[in-house]
Amino acid sequence: MTTADVTTYEFRAARREDTEAIDALDGSFTTSTVFRVDVTEDGFALREVPVDPPLTKVFPEEEADDEDGADGEDSGSRTFVAVAADGELAGFAAVSYAPWNRRLTIEDIEVAPGHRNRGIGHALMGHAVDFARECGAGHVWLEVTNVNAPAIHAYRRMGFAFCGLDTALYQGTGSEGEQAIYMSMPCP
Repeated sequence: MTTADVTTYEFRAARREDTEAIDALDGSFTTSTVFRVDVTEDGFALREVPVDPPLTKVFPEEEADDEDGADGEDSGSRTFVAVAADGELAGFAAVSYAPWNRRLTIEDIEVAPGHRNRGIGHALMGHAVDFARECGAGHVWLEVTNVNAPAIHAYRRMGFAFCGLDTALYQGTGSEGEQAIYMSMPCP
Protein backbone atom coordinates (compact mmCIF):
# COMPACT_ATOMS: atom_id res chain seq x y z
CA MET A 1 0.00 0.00 0.00
CA THR A 2 1.23 3.46 -0.78
CA THR A 3 0.01 6.66 0.77
CA ALA A 4 -1.12 7.81 -2.69
CA ASP A 5 -3.54 4.88 -2.82
CA VAL A 6 -5.69 6.14 0.07
CA THR A 7 -5.23 9.90 -0.30
CA THR A 8 -8.08 10.11 -2.80
CA TYR A 9 -10.50 8.84 -0.16
CA GLU A 10 -12.18 10.61 2.72
CA PHE A 11 -12.23 8.51 5.91
CA ARG A 12 -14.82 9.53 8.49
CA ALA A 13 -17.49 8.29 10.85
CA ALA A 14 -20.61 7.14 9.04
CA ARG A 15 -23.63 9.38 8.83
CA ARG A 16 -27.29 8.39 8.55
CA GLU A 17 -27.21 9.24 4.85
CA ASP A 18 -24.53 6.55 4.36
CA THR A 19 -26.81 3.73 5.55
CA GLU A 20 -28.28 2.89 2.13
CA ALA A 21 -24.85 2.78 0.45
CA ILE A 22 -23.45 0.64 3.29
CA ASP A 23 -26.33 -1.81 2.93
CA ALA A 24 -25.84 -1.96 -0.86
CA LEU A 25 -22.06 -2.48 -0.81
CA ASP A 26 -20.97 -5.68 -2.60
CA GLY A 27 -18.98 -7.68 -0.05
CA SER A 28 -18.64 -10.78 -2.24
CA PHE A 29 -15.24 -12.23 -3.09
CA THR A 30 -13.60 -14.88 -5.25
CA THR A 31 -10.73 -17.05 -4.05
CA SER A 32 -8.65 -19.88 -5.44
CA THR A 33 -7.77 -21.18 -1.95
CA VAL A 34 -9.64 -21.82 1.28
CA PHE A 35 -8.53 -22.76 4.78
CA ARG A 36 -9.55 -26.36 5.48
CA VAL A 37 -10.33 -26.92 9.14
CA ASP A 38 -9.26 -30.30 10.50
CA VAL A 39 -10.87 -30.88 13.89
CA THR A 40 -9.10 -33.36 16.12
CA GLU A 41 -9.73 -34.65 19.62
CA ASP A 42 -7.08 -32.23 20.89
CA GLY A 43 -8.00 -29.11 18.91
CA PHE A 44 -7.88 -28.08 15.29
CA ALA A 45 -5.47 -27.39 12.47
CA LEU A 46 -5.85 -25.05 9.53
CA ARG A 47 -4.44 -25.90 6.11
CA GLU A 48 -4.69 -23.64 3.08
CA VAL A 49 -5.80 -25.73 0.11
CA PRO A 50 -6.50 -24.83 -3.53
CA VAL A 51 -10.03 -24.93 -4.93
CA ASP A 52 -10.71 -25.46 -8.61
CA PRO A 53 -12.74 -23.81 -9.96
CA PRO A 54 -12.26 -20.71 -7.79
CA LEU A 55 -14.97 -20.18 -5.21
CA THR A 56 -17.14 -17.06 -5.35
CA LYS A 57 -18.85 -16.19 -2.09
CA VAL A 58 -21.85 -13.88 -1.97
CA PHE A 59 -23.11 -13.08 1.52
CA PRO A 60 -26.88 -13.15 2.15
CA GLU A 61 -28.62 -9.89 2.92
CA GLU A 62 -28.86 -9.24 6.61
CA GLU A 63 -32.06 -8.33 8.36
CA ALA A 64 -32.32 -4.63 9.11
CA ASP A 65 -31.62 -3.63 12.67
CA ASP A 66 -31.38 -0.38 14.53
CA GLU A 67 -28.18 1.13 13.20
CA ASP A 68 -25.96 2.59 15.86
CA GLY A 69 -22.83 3.94 14.32
CA ALA A 70 -24.38 6.61 12.10
CA ASP A 71 -24.91 10.01 13.67
CA GLY A 72 -26.73 8.98 16.87
CA GLU A 73 -24.42 6.09 17.57
CA ASP A 74 -23.98 4.78 21.08
CA SER A 75 -20.64 5.26 22.79
CA GLY A 76 -19.59 1.63 22.28
CA SER A 77 -20.04 1.33 18.53
CA ARG A 78 -18.90 3.13 15.43
CA THR A 79 -19.06 2.73 11.70
CA PHE A 80 -16.24 4.22 9.69
CA VAL A 81 -16.53 4.82 5.95
CA ALA A 82 -14.19 5.44 3.05
CA VAL A 83 -15.72 7.69 0.42
CA ALA A 84 -14.13 8.12 -3.02
CA ALA A 85 -13.59 11.56 -4.55
CA ASP A 86 -16.71 11.03 -6.71
CA GLY A 87 -18.82 10.47 -3.57
CA GLU A 88 -19.09 6.69 -4.00
CA LEU A 89 -18.86 4.59 -0.85
CA ALA A 90 -15.64 2.58 -1.22
CA GLY A 91 -15.85 0.67 2.05
CA PHE A 92 -16.85 0.61 5.69
CA ALA A 93 -15.95 -0.94 9.02
CA ALA A 94 -18.55 -1.40 11.77
CA VAL A 95 -17.14 -1.99 15.25
CA SER A 96 -18.36 -2.35 18.82
CA TYR A 97 -16.63 -2.18 22.18
CA ALA A 98 -17.41 -4.35 25.21
CA PRO A 99 -15.98 -2.87 28.42
CA TRP A 100 -16.35 -6.06 30.47
CA ASN A 101 -13.51 -7.80 28.57
CA ARG A 102 -12.00 -4.70 26.92
CA ARG A 103 -12.65 -6.17 23.46
CA LEU A 104 -13.22 -4.19 20.30
CA THR A 105 -15.11 -6.43 17.86
CA ILE A 106 -14.90 -5.85 14.13
CA GLU A 107 -18.57 -6.56 13.38
CA ASP A 108 -18.18 -6.11 9.62
CA ILE A 109 -15.58 -4.70 7.25
CA GLU A 110 -16.14 -4.52 3.52
CA VAL A 111 -14.47 -2.83 0.57
CA ALA A 112 -16.29 -2.50 -2.76
CA PRO A 113 -14.73 -4.65 -5.51
CA GLY A 114 -13.60 -1.67 -7.61
CA HIS A 115 -11.69 -0.21 -4.65
CA ARG A 116 -9.87 -3.30 -3.39
CA ASN A 117 -6.08 -3.61 -3.14
CA ARG A 118 -5.65 0.12 -2.55
CA GLY A 119 -5.13 0.04 1.21
CA ILE A 120 -8.71 1.00 2.09
CA GLY A 121 -9.35 -2.03 4.32
CA HIS A 122 -6.05 -1.41 6.11
CA ALA A 123 -6.92 2.28 6.60
CA LEU A 124 -10.42 1.42 7.88
CA MET A 125 -8.87 -1.06 10.29
CA GLY A 126 -6.56 1.75 11.43
CA HIS A 127 -9.59 3.87 12.31
CA ALA A 128 -11.06 0.91 14.20
CA VAL A 129 -7.81 0.47 16.16
CA ASP A 130 -7.73 4.20 16.96
CA PHE A 131 -11.26 3.85 18.37
CA ALA A 132 -10.16 0.75 20.31
CA ARG A 133 -7.39 2.81 21.93
CA GLU A 134 -9.87 5.59 22.80
CA CYS A 135 -12.08 2.98 24.49
CA GLY A 136 -9.19 1.40 26.38
CA ALA A 137 -9.47 -1.92 24.52
CA GLY A 138 -6.95 -4.61 25.32
CA HIS A 139 -7.48 -6.42 22.04
CA VAL A 140 -9.29 -6.34 18.71
CA TRP A 141 -11.27 -9.42 17.68
CA LEU A 142 -13.09 -10.62 14.55
CA GLU A 143 -14.78 -13.62 12.98
CA VAL A 144 -14.17 -14.71 9.38
CA THR A 145 -15.36 -17.70 7.36
CA ASN A 146 -12.70 -20.26 6.53
CA VAL A 147 -13.38 -19.80 2.80
CA ASN A 148 -12.40 -16.12 2.84
CA ALA A 149 -8.68 -16.73 2.31
CA PRO A 150 -8.07 -13.18 0.93
CA ALA A 151 -9.40 -11.63 4.16
CA ILE A 152 -7.52 -14.10 6.38
CA HIS A 153 -4.26 -13.23 4.65
CA ALA A 154 -4.99 -9.49 5.00
CA TYR A 155 -5.84 -9.83 8.70
CA ARG A 156 -2.63 -11.78 9.35
CA ARG A 157 -0.61 -9.03 7.60
CA MET A 158 -2.30 -6.52 9.92
CA GLY A 159 -1.17 -8.47 12.99
CA PHE A 160 -4.16 -10.71 13.74
CA ALA A 161 -3.57 -14.31 14.84
CA PHE A 162 -5.90 -17.31 14.97
CA CYS A 163 -7.50 -17.63 18.40
CA GLY A 164 -10.55 -19.84 17.97
CA LEU A 165 -12.95 -21.84 15.86
CA ASP A 166 -16.68 -22.53 15.74
CA THR A 167 -17.67 -25.44 13.52
CA ALA A 168 -21.41 -24.94 14.16
CA LEU A 169 -21.91 -21.16 13.81
CA TYR A 170 -23.11 -21.30 10.20
CA GLN A 171 -25.32 -24.40 10.48
CA GLY A 172 -28.77 -23.76 9.04
CA THR A 173 -27.59 -20.65 7.17
CA GLY A 174 -26.59 -19.88 3.59
CA SER A 175 -23.00 -20.56 4.72
CA GLU A 176 -23.72 -24.15 5.79
CA GLY A 177 -20.55 -26.26 5.65
CA GLU A 178 -18.19 -23.37 6.38
CA GLN A 179 -16.44 -22.84 9.70
CA ALA A 180 -16.05 -19.63 11.67
CA ILE A 181 -12.46 -18.71 12.44
CA TYR A 182 -11.80 -16.20 15.20
CA MET A 183 -8.79 -13.92 15.05
CA SER A 184 -7.47 -11.33 17.49
CA MET A 185 -4.58 -9.00 18.08
CA PRO A 186 -3.46 -6.96 21.05
CA CYS A 187 -4.56 -3.36 20.83
CA PRO A 188 -1.35 -1.57 19.87
